[in-house]
Amino acid sequence: MLNLKGLLNRVLDVTLILAGAALAYQLRFGDSAPAGTAAIVASTTAFSMALSLAVFHAFRVYSDQATKPLGSVLGQIEFVWLMTQLCGLLVTFCIHRTDLVSRLWFGYWTLITAAALALSRLTARIILGRMRHAKSSPRSVAIVAASEHCDLLIRRMEASRESGFHAVMTLDPHASHQLRNAAISRHASIPAFVQHVRTGNVRELWLAMPLSEQPLITSLVKEFRNDLINIRFFPDVSSLSLFDGGVIDMIGMPAINLVASPLSPLALANKDMFDRVFAAIALLVLSPLMIVIALAVKLSSPGPVLFTQRRKGADGQVFRIFKFRSMSMHAHEGVLKQATRNDPRVTRVGAFLRRTSLDELPQFINVLIGDMSVVGPRPHAIEHDAFYQTVVDDYIHRYRIKPGITGWAQINGFRGETDRVEKMQGRVDHDLYYLRNWSFALDMRIVAATVLKGLKHGNAY
Repeated sequence: MLNLKGLLNRVLDVTLILAGAALAYQLRFGDSAPAGTAAIVASTTAFSMALSLAVFHAFRVYSDQATKPLGSVLGQIEFVWLMTQLCGLLVTFCIHRTDLVSRLWFGYWTLITAAALALSRLTARIILGRMRHAKSSPRSVAIVAASEHCDLLIRRMEASRESGFHAVMTLDPHASHQLRNAAISRHASIPAFVQHVRTGNVRELWLAMPLSEQPLITSLVKEFRNDLINIRFFPDVSSLSLFDGGVIDMIGMPAINLVASPLSPLALANKDMFDRVFAAIALLVLSPLMIVIALAVKLSSPGPVLFTQRRKGADGQVFRIFKFRSMSMHAHEGVLKQATRNDPRVTRVGAFLRRTSLDELPQFINVLIGDMSVVGPRPHAIEHDAFYQTVVDDYIHRYRIKPGITGWAQINGFRGETDRVEKMQGRVDHDLYYLRNWSFALDMRIVAATVLKGLKHGNAY
C-alpha cells in the first residue's frame, strides 16, 4: 500500500531525474542545440522517469531505508539508477534509435542524477539522525564480551552515533586485570562490574559472548532481572561462521548464518538482472570485434572458432563455458594440463587473445543465458576442482554464487597458471573476501579495474 511518505519519495526521485536531464542539457548544448534535440531529450527523459518508477519499486528502493546502513542505501540507489539507464539504453538499441541520443548528454545526465539521488539520501539520513538524537538522551551501555568482539561492538556504536548508545564500561571475564581510569572502564572482576553497573546509571547491558559462556550469561541475566536495565544478547559466532554470521528471518523466527550464502535472494536477483542487461549490451557493442576475432581464429589454425569445456557454476551445477579457441587441436591424454608460459599448444592468435583476455568475450553468452555472472570467482576445470577441493581450505564455497568473467582475485594478480597450491589458496582467499564484502559498488570497481588494467597481465599466457 503506497503511503504519503512513499509517494513523496517517488515524486522527489522523479523530480531529481528531470532536473538532472535539464542540467545536463544546458551543459551539453546551452543555447545552440540542433533542431529536434529538445524533443528527443524530452521523450528520453519521460521514458526514463516512467521506467524508474517500475524499476525502483521492483528493487524495493523505498523499503526500510531508515534501518539500512547508509552505505547499503547509497549503493542500492546508484545500482538501481544505473540499471534504469541500462534498460533504457537497451531499448534504444533494440529499436535502432541510439544515433538520435547525444552520448555526452546521456553521460552527463546519468552522472548528475546519480549524484543527486545519493545526496538526497545522505541529506535525509543526516536530518533524521539529528532529529532522533534531539528526541532521545544518550543511553549508557555496559558490554560483556571478549576484547576483540567488544572492540567491534564499540566501533559499530561509534559509527552509529545517531542511535544514541554510548559505551561506558566493559567486562572481559577472562582478562587478567582491569583499567578503571580509561575512557571506558574495562573490568575483569564480575562483582566489581556488577556494582559499577548499578551505581553508574547504566541503562543497557549487552551480552556479546559465545554460546559456550551460557553459565555466565544465565548468571548475569538473573543478577539484573529485577533492575530497570535493558539486557540484550549479541551472540559471538565469529569462531563458527564462515561469512558474516548475520541474523536473518526464517519462517518467522530469527536464525544466524553460520555457513550459508552471504548474499540474500534479493541481492542475487538484483545481481542477475544487472548481469543479463550488461551482457546483452556488451554483446551488441562488441559484436564487430568478436566477428573479427572469430575470423582470425578460423584462419590461424584448423578447428572450431569456439572452445567449450565443462565447468561448475552456482551450487556446483555443471555447465559448458564458451571461449575463443586459443590452442591448436590436440588429443586429450586423460590428465587436463593448464596452459604454461611458452606453451607449444597455443597459436599465435591465441597467444594474443590470452594475453589480452579477449578469448573470454564469448562468456558474455554464458552470462546472458544465466550460467555465469559478470563478476564472481573464476570457474576452474572440473578436474582441477576435484583436486583443489581436498587441499585448499574453503575451496568449495567459491560456488556459493555464479562464477564470473572477472573477479576480485584476477584484478589483484591471481590469474593464469596455478603451479603451486599457495597460488590457488591466495586466489580462493580473494574470492571469499569478495563474497563477504559483495556490493554493487565493488562489482563496478572490479569491472573498471578489469577494463583499465586487467586486459593485459604478465600471468596470462
